[in-house]
Amino acid sequence: MIGQAFSQLWQTTGLVGFLAAGGWGNLIMILVGFVLLYLAIAKGFEPLLLVTIGFGCILANIPYAYIAGVDPSSTSGGVGFIKLLYDMGIETGLFPILIFMGVGAMTDFGPLIANPKTLLLGAAAQVGIFLALLGALLLSFLPGINFDLHAAASIGIIGGADGPTAIYVTSRLAPDLLGSIAVAAYSYMALVPIIQPPIMRLLTTKEERLIKMEQLRPVSKVEKILFPISVLTVCAILLPSATPLVGALMFGNLAKECGVTNRLSDTMQNALMNTVTIFLGLSVGSKMEAAHFLNLNTLGILVLGMVAFAFGTGTGVLIAKVMNKLDKKHPVNPLIGSAGVSAVPMAARVSSKVGQEYNPQNFLLMHAMGPNVAGVLGSAVAAGVLLAIVPYMEPLVDGLRPALAVFM
Repeated sequence: MIGQAFSQLWQTTGLVGFLAAGGWGNLIMILVGFVLLYLAIAKGFEPLLLVTIGFGCILANIPYAYIAGVDPSSTSGGVGFIKLLYDMGIETGLFPILIFMGVGAMTDFGPLIANPKTLLLGAAAQVGIFLALLGALLLSFLPGINFDLHAAASIGIIGGADGPTAIYVTSRLAPDLLGSIAVAAYSYMALVPIIQPPIMRLLTTKEERLIKMEQLRPVSKVEKILFPISVLTVCAILLPSATPLVGALMFGNLAKECGVTNRLSDTMQNALMNTVTIFLGLSVGSKMEAAHFLNLNTLGILVLGMVAFAFGTGTGVLIAKVMNKLDKKHPVNPLIGSAGVSAVPMAARVSSKVGQEYNPQNFLLMHAMGPNVAGVLGSAVAAGVLLAIVPYMEPLVDGLRPALAVFM
């Protein structure tokens, strides 16, 4: 009896799990989790998210712990606590919406209101989303890679550099790819200071990088109050599928700007935002299980995510150059176009930093915040468009696959 008990104990150890078939994959993913922790702690890359995602990845890949799943030997359900968080907040889409509420409470739309044409820069940066979508469909013709339209749309949203939006869309369209897409989205958001500057320099001349922009006009309190109400009204009329994200964003912003709900605004910015970030990060990390993560699809997602992010950055810069051709009296520094991706406020800081490398007196931060917050709106609208049309476009894409395969 004692021997059997010790044998059973040995069979339930993590060491046996790592030595079992497929256990090497769990070990690799645990190492990936440690890499994410290193990037967050030692390098300061999106620490609030990468710490929780990395730790969730480690927990999900511990053999026989069933922290992110269901214990098959349990007679009382045995559901892991991270699976409960995932089912409650990711599968339902609740966590990304709450994150957007907090982002809205932390966002100042003043620069966008003062210079409305920067909205075009935020919209232009979403081009990367649709280019990555097309790229994912083309990659699906390669052996070992299989992306349908739902998966391609989820991958494309990485180009918006908006983690919560990527999670929201993926949880609706391709939940099996959530781990890969979330890691790609947040990794590229964290790498904004490394990825964007070379693209910005490549697409601009020194003279363009030296352009000084006019000081933004003061924005009244009434304008700031009317802005979220107006945006929500337009969204509700034209694109209802985007209103969950846009509505949460605008509600948070209205609570901040109206001046009579300071307690609510403070809660959204701090307690709510921090709590949901913890739960969201652990839940996303739990989807990085070896069985679902270690495949060619994941590699394709990482490559396409980088392409989408690069094209989003470059398109914003190029549209700013076009705007200067059309309006030479009020030139725009093309560097702020790169802030059209919605990595708030990091992308705006990168635009300002690159500008000051060429002229220390060139302060572009507030100007870059215009396209930066426009990018948040743009990614939410793009998400709404994809959620609205993808279910109806799938039969058409499936019908075109045989014809396209002839040319591949």
